[in-house]
Amino acid sequence: MSAPQPPTPPPYLNSLAQGAGKLWFGTAADIPGTAEQTDPDYLRILENPGNFGEITPANIMKFMYTEPEQNVFNFTGGDYLLDLAERYGMRVRCHNLVWVSQLSPWVTDVNWTAEALTAVMKNHIQTLITHWGDRCYSWDVVNEALASDGNFSSSIWYDTIGPEYFFLAYQFAQEAVEQTGKDIKLYYNDYGLENPGVKTTAAYNLVKELQSRRIKIDGVGLESHFEVGATPSLAQQVAAKQGFLDLGIDVAITELDVRFTSAPYYTASGEATQAQNYYDSVASCIEVGRGCIGITVWDFDDAYSWVPSAFAGQGGADIYNDTLQRKPAFYAIGEAITGVPCTVC
Repeated sequence: MSAPQPPTPPPYLNSLAQGAGKLWFGTAADIPGTAEQTDPDYLRILENPGNFGEITPANIMKFMYTEPEQNVFNFTGGDYLLDLAERYGMRVRCHNLVWVSQLSPWVTDVNWTAEALTAVMKNHIQTLITHWGDRCYSWDVVNEALASDGNFSSSIWYDTIGPEYFFLAYQFAQEAVEQTGKDIKLYYNDYGLENPGVKTTAAYNLVKELQSRRIKIDGVGLESHFEVGATPSLAQQVAAKQGFLDLGIDVAITELDVRFTSAPYYTASGEATQAQNYYDSVASCIEVGRGCIGITVWDFDDAYSWVPSAFAGQGGADIYNDTLQRKPAFYAIGEAITGVPCTVC
């Protein structure tokens, strides 16, 4: 007996998501400066607005690329990605302003005073927001500030300025948004917020503190980097998202992928489990309603996945395989968006 065939014609995931009331189904892209930029098969998929309605710059807007020397800014890479997105009618979640990693050496190699580093942070945040304005749908103002125990993680920002760095970052971002006069959303982005627990509760409390200070925060991005067979359940993901929505802010799935922790990556049983994991994650966004504004995968094909370089021996995390063929997870997403049971799980 032959294996069940996926539905044909294939669903256009962004079209389905927008039909379900979401702003987008999106993807990260590591463009420019990588092989993605010149891969015609990759670009054919990326540049189809039916597939993706949003692009997140995987790296090119991070600190080391945008401010390589103090107060010397490089907007070229960000402009390239924004131009590409705008050419095909896609929004951009600009990513990110303040993070522990991918900082320029001039930031990490100096013994700063709190006052001096605060000025560096303010200048960086406000320069990027005012330069790109509402070409950015939103900014991840602070990225991954929390450890798994709910406390602030060690970073040059926290270690030098203290916990106040987090709230100052959003204050500076709000000032810049007000200066532009544009509608630019400000987000907090992190992993480990996809199910109830101490880290998710700590994120709720950060949002509450910002709100108590009347500092702008529009939403929280739930990265959703998962492992096959160890992904939070649909109920857990719904509960975590609903906790943020109850605070009056939006949520988005921002970096979704589901990796195999060991090879082989392309077995029927493994891909069925992976499809179920993708289905549950996307279904959680659908179930909580319009407050979950969209779903973004962290690049869409295994050939360009970040996973093998970050986790030795792991891979197969994306919705297309390394030859750009759709995997069962792709079809599971379409079924989750449309609210039908998963036939490929």
